[in-house]
Amino acid sequence: MDCLFCGIIEGKIPSDKLYEDDGILIFKDIAPEAPFHALAILKGAPHLESVASLAQFPERAGDVGRLFAVMAEKQAEWGLDGGFRVVANCGRDARQSVSHLHFHILGKRELSLSLS
Repeated sequence: MDCLFCGIIEGKIPSDKLYEDDGILIFKDIAPEAPFHALAILKGAPHLESVASLAQFPERAGDVGRLFAVMAEKQAEWGLDGGFRVVANCGRDARQSVSHLHFHILGKRELSLSLS
């Protein structure tokens, strides 16, 4: 499987890391859509392609919960205490470009409600 984010986890592809532990990696997006734009991903197996994969692997739901707890813990450190958005695109129609469960963290400006 050729997965961009797995390559980042393995250190084969460089990234600007903001947080890392045994199960989570958060790094800056290379094409930011807001002044702060990071991606939060899970490490480990099984590989989850999207939010929909949690139906097949419900045992990973706790890992997703821990990832959200880390985002909540770090948001002030990242200067997001004015607010931030967490987005997960799921599938082709939602424009998910990497088949690895990931969450976009966007902030440091007022965000629109556009869904385009």
